[in-house]
Amino acid sequence: MFHHITVLKKEATEGLRIKPDGIYVDCTLGGGGHSSVILSQLGDGGRLIAFDQDDWALDNARENLAAYGDKLTLVKSNFRHLEHKLLELDGIPQHNGVPQVDGILFDLGVSSPQFDEGDRGFSYNADAPLDMRMDQSAQLTAREIINEWPEREIARILFQYGEEKFSRRIAKVIAETRETSPIETTGQLVELVKEGIPAAARRTGGHPAKRSFQALRIAVNDELGALEEGLHAAVRCLAPEGRASVITFHSLEDRICKQIFASYVEKCTCPPDFPLCVCGGQGQLKLINRKPSVPSDEELEQNPRARSAKLRVAEKLHSKAEEM
Repeated sequence: MFHHITVLKKEATEGLRIKPDGIYVDCTLGGGGHSSVILSQLGDGGRLIAFDQDDWALDNARENLAAYGDKLTLVKSNFRHLEHKLLELDGIPQHNGVPQVDGILFDLGVSSPQFDEGDRGFSYNADAPLDMRMDQSAQLTAREIINEWPEREIARILFQYGEEKFSRRIAKVIAETRETSPIETTGQLVELVKEGIPAAARRTGGHPAKRSFQALRIAVNDELGALEEGLHAAVRCLAPEGRASVITFHSLEDRICKQIFASYVEKCTCPPDFPLCVCGGQGQLKLINRKPSVPSDEELEQNPRARSAKLRVAEKLHSKAEEM
């Protein structure tokens, strides 16, 4: 049973400004919450392409969204391959060899079923093999990182991806322990993380292993690298007036989204009477919400996991050459 409470469902889908005959992409299918809303608003000629690298999510969608028939196309892939995978599909318009769609949605992070299903290794509340792969066919696991990567590299990812200020102490404990025997389970790792954090610090700020588990998950799945590639691909693949809605769950993701969107906002310095931009600063996006949208109090009451969610929306501009 794949049960997931979709975060910012209404706000994210409204941000796409869905047209009944449009072509849309859900880069993070998950439990299908956003996909079901998009599909419900599509008419004749409308289409949704939904990406996920988790077979569980794809199997769930085949069953629960079957009523939408050929309006839905499922793609097993990381969204970093967005452009390439869209080019493989029939019926997707192209401009200069680049696929063009009317809206793209990203709902980042790990879905509730992945957290709650203990044997996936995402949760620090369940004892399970050290895995953390979103795509079960991928090679790299959390076990390999913990047992084989250099101590300095483990400290780096705990600090960089988890913002864990005791990263060096935790990495030292891990390195010393694995000299005796391999570290195999999430339960073992939780105890080692606790050992590396001073007792006073463990009593505040939530579960002491939360930051370390986030860091390992990001490293195993190369989440930030995939996000950068996926967002740049999304900008290329949006048709003029198409929109991207991006839901992030921690500051690292939100910072990447904010910076990438900002890099495409117009920075033209040409005199206003110039017929064409010659400075190279012509923008490709406009921001729909300058500040990110966040969940309402009502949504947080129903789903506390949404507390850190932020939504950013941007729209693709017509090129100035096209407007003339």
